Amino acid sequence: MPASRTPAVTRTVNGTSAVEWFLIFAVATILVTRGYLAATGYPQVGGGTLHIAHALWGGALMMLALVAGWMFLGPTARAVTILLGGIGFGLFLDEVGKFVTKDNDYFYGPAAEIMYVLVLLILVIGRAVRDLRKPSAAEALANAAAIAADGLTHGLTPRRRAAALRLLTYTGETDADAEIVAHIRALVDAAPDTPDRLLQLRERCIRAIPGVCRSPKLLTLSGWLLVAGSAVAVIVGILQWTLDPERLAELNITLELGTDDTTGWILFLSGALTLPLALPAMIARNRTTEAWPLRSLRIGAIVYTFTNALVDFATDGFGAIVGLTIGALTLAVISYHLAERETAHATQDASEAPVPSL
Repeated sequence: MPASRTPAVTRTVNGTSAVEWFLIFAVATILVTRGYLAATGYPQVGGGTLHIAHALWGGALMMLALVAGWMFLGPTARAVTILLGGIGFGLFLDEVGKFVTKDNDYFYGPAAEIMYVLVLLILVIGRAVRDLRKPSAAEALANAAAIAADGLTHGLTPRRRAAALRLLTYTGETDADAEIVAHIRALVDAAPDTPDRLLQLRERCIRAIPGVCRSPKLLTLSGWLLVAGSAVAVIVGILQWTLDPERLAELNITLELGTDDTTGWILFLSGALTLPLALPAMIARNRTTEAWPLRSLRIGAIVYTFTNALVDFATDGFGAIVGLTIGALTLAVISYHLAERETAHATQDASEAPVPSL
């Protein structure tokens, strides 16, 4: 492979999922910590003039995650670094109010909003790094080699082996060195099989979900509620900015989008961005077997959930968790049906070889 085509940085196939799980553990740690402290009356570790803030414990866990990542190879080590790093980051981030106020105010009002914006920013950056461009031949080859190396010592699950073979097939269609590709393919083939425990756990969890939660009717209800909510946000926003207060009083109409114009604009833009994504998707969903309507609906749900959560965190603090949880569950329903449709579509057209995703 020509050296000029070697990228300055190489993205890893596990990068985005690692970032997402890191954030899941961080958010869960924040919620558990806040709940525990509220239930126990906010005890302090230390005594006398000392107070060992849990941000210090968070820093220690993040340090251990770094050391473990430097010293060990393999999926187990990666899982440990994600777990320790996520918990440590959550403990550190939970005390952000102390870091941005002169009086070290743990209960600083906008702290929840700061946490939310930071977590959302990391999530968006992680997705952007993966999705903004296709993997290069060098990246695909490097990731296939990394999977093969893991497989030699820990074995390969069927999913990991298939991912490595897709990457090698992709590099075979480029100007990658055919001899190197063949050597890595031989390593992948030589790696022993190992059971996919994560997939087995996922399948057990899916089977445990009540059937009504997987019903297409719930998807239909969620989708049309999303359309209705975004349409209302657009209509109310237009009325608020086109009708003067005296005219509203004559019509006996009261409109409240928030405590200031910024909140109103955020809600209006949320609806304006979501409606053109969700409405065509719901109309086309049962009229085609393609996956694009559900992809569009999922994007709309992401926009609506996370922009509205921004307003909720600013006005309600940690009370916004309820609305965000409902939005996350709606996203889970849409994602489940999207995965089902994509699987069915891939089965019908098995000859199509998609570009592997990082």
